[in-house]
Amino acid sequence: MKEVLKLSNSKKPRAVFFDVDDTMYDHLQPTREALQHVLKLEDSFPFEQAYHRIRYYSDILADADGLLDRDPSPEELATMRVRRFMLALEEFDIKLSQSEAADVQEKYLELQYRIDPFPGARELIRALREEGTLVGLITNGAEHHQGSKIRALALETDVAPEHIFISGAVGFAKPDPRIFHRVNELTGTAAEDCWYIGDSWRNDVVGASEAGWRVIWFNHRRTSPETEHMPFGTAESYEELRGLLMSHKIEI
Repeated sequence: MKEVLKLSNSKKPRAVFFDVDDTMYDHLQPTREALQHVLKLEDSFPFEQAYHRIRYYSDILADADGLLDRDPSPEELATMRVRRFMLALEEFDIKLSQSEAADVQEKYLELQYRIDPFPGARELIRALREEGTLVGLITNGAEHHQGSKIRALALETDVAPEHIFISGAVGFAKPDPRIFHRVNELTGTAAEDCWYIGDSWRNDVVGASEAGWRVIWFNHRRTSPETEHMPFGTAESYEELRGLLMSHKIEI
């Protein structure tokens, strides 16, 4: 018997929003290829662990410099991106010069738009829209940079432009709950009727939970929770996500 979720009596639409990086596509792929191309790392190198540390430093440095809730200058972005590679790789006993880190970043930029959605991602979005669900994207980063990824994934064909929210344009960045509150305001949705799907515990699970949204953790990298927050569910593939989202009939 399918579970019935009774939400608010707000008469506002049910909405499902997705993160982009490492939720809509494999963010590790261009990172791995850039590291292998420039640094000639062997297949035995722990690329996934390094990827997590690169993302960690990217978030920390960008947050410290206030780069996520505005459109930073190209110089600011370049400095942060080079530093993240230097700091992350040092943890794996690889000390990059600034020039080497810049070369890795340049190769990464070349590769980052050669991406495809995860299997089943586009099909799930279409299925949700067909049943009347409002579907959108919420992603951290500069507007042009993230917008280019969204266009590379051809997601603008399945998600209405007015339902795509990039932190650099909104003025708030995950995990700040205000970005989710702002999305509610702009889409006419209520927090209790919104679901968020994302891979990052800090940005996605914590941020959306603090905003009163229901969260499904897309934990395809099988990492561990970082706080006491409780997502509604966890999925490791889009097949599992579809099962969680499409099996619940919403009474509004």
